[in-house]
Amino acid sequence: MVKKIIVAVALVSIIGVLVFGAVNRSLAKVNSESSSLNQIGYRSTNTDPNGSQIEAIYNPSQGLETGDSNELINLPPASEDELSESEVAGLLYMREEEKLAHDVYVAFYTQYGTQNFQNISQSELTHTEAVKTLIDRYGLTDLASSETGVFTDPDLQALYDELISRGSQSLVEALKVGAAIEEIDILDLKERLAQTDNADIQLVYENLIKGSENHLRTFVAKLLQQTGETYVPQYLSLEEYQTIINTETQVGGNNLGVGGGNGGYRGGRP
Repeated sequence: MVKKIIVAVALVSIIGVLVFGAVNRSLAKVNSESSSLNQIGYRSTNTDPNGSQIEAIYNPSQGLETGDSNELINLPPASEDELSESEVAGLLYMREEEKLAHDVYVAFYTQYGTQNFQNISQSELTHTEAVKTLIDRYGLTDLASSETGVFTDPDLQALYDELISRGSQSLVEALKVGAAIEEIDILDLKERLAQTDNADIQLVYENLIKGSENHLRTFVAKLLQQTGETYVPQYLSLEEYQTIINTETQVGGNNLGVGGGNGGYRGGRP
């Protein structure tokens, strides 16, 4: 009788251990999956003109470069049918425009070896993939080419060719091209932001604007350091530009103000 009791107790103990272990494993799996969802984990690998693999991970909970605590995973998407034509067009266009910035900066880094181009090109890679996440989320067809310097939108193709030609003249011109790209990006993102009321699209666009403002300040500071030249905005109004630059002045103490009105090739994008 005693032996039967001992055997029964042993069996209960073994079953308890197995159940406890299974529960722990299940909880660990749930926590791991939850962590991945909160990061919307996706990884992108592209190849630069030198054949090197550039890998980027996008995590909207980190707000790109802005530290935004909002998480895209917690923002429900509208259905594809609820997106307006302008919202769809905006996503497809911004996907390629962010790619344009990446491709131009990779080309200039290859030509000049200036680290700013390398760093910002990798940031732009996360930007274009952030927009792609929205494209995938809404079941849209991604029209962006995987080939460097190739664009579906003819206007962006013409702009890319023009900017590469201009920036290839000198490092100074390349830095001005970098600043021009960020100005264009800010204006286009604000225009597209005004066309949507979907929280997930708004979150991404707002973060991309902040990233482009950071990049603009970087190029302006590098130009000043490299040449002593005060940058003059080419697309933004003087007021908009000063607001962006003065934000950096207050934070970092860098005096990057402009000395005149709009210049450069502001006459219009191709």
